[in-house]
Amino acid sequence: MYQCIIADDHLVERALLTSYIKKIPSLELVAECKTGLEVLSILKDQPIDIVFSDVDMPDLTGIELVKTLKNPPVFVFISSFPEYAAEGFNLDIIDFAVKPISFDRFVKAVNKSIEYIELKKTSSTATASIQHESTEEYFFIKDNKGITRVNNNNVLYIESMGDFSKIYTQDQKTLVMLVGLKNAETQLQSKKFIRVHKQYLVNTEHIIQVLANEIILTNKASIPLSNAYKQTLNDSVIDKLLLKRF
Repeated sequence: MYQCIIADDHLVERALLTSYIKKIPSLELVAECKTGLEVLSILKDQPIDIVFSDVDMPDLTGIELVKTLKNPPVFVFISSFPEYAAEGFNLDIIDFAVKPISFDRFVKAVNKSIEYIELKKTSSTATASIQHESTEEYFFIKDNKGITRVNNNNVLYIESMGDFSKIYTQDQKTLVMLVGLKNAETQLQSKKFIRVHKQYLVNTEHIIQVLANEIILTNKASIPLSNAYKQTLNDSVIDKLLLKRF
């Protein structure tokens, strides 16, 4: 069982999340909190695995709450204000969902949180790194099984999982590497991977369509495109290959 807390100053929102948690056998609700200060009080007394938190709360916001914790549990922000997402992901929260959250979206956040917790347990002694030669068409990653070779062209996109990252491939496999997305971005820049969102790197070789707020890949996957990264994508990839009228 994974111990969890709800933090939200709105009764209706707390009631909704409580009903969702009761439907998931692997979760145990420890407390419903109205403020971040109440969460702090509970975290001092007992271990908690997951906190489902609003951001805009009295006394102590969700963001301020995470910043006060030296070793925070897994945080999922659920907020009416999507503009908080970027700052939340900078604090390595595991997920951000916009209110009102549906049950299937909540389950997705729960599954991602549990996957992260289990990875954390099994990888505490592993060294996080990507090993590669810049001229090669592949790189190596360390995972829980050892060292795995990954071909550049086989990678569609990479998703952040806090301290880890998940690689999605053309052959419908997923690989978890013990490297955070920011670290991965730095090491893979020469291999045509580009950040398009706080949570995603995409392989530019697999982009087939760029829309206002999303990117469509060759496997038809839709990846969110953040305004913060849109100009970089245009300047470094799209404009260089765009057919123009002279």
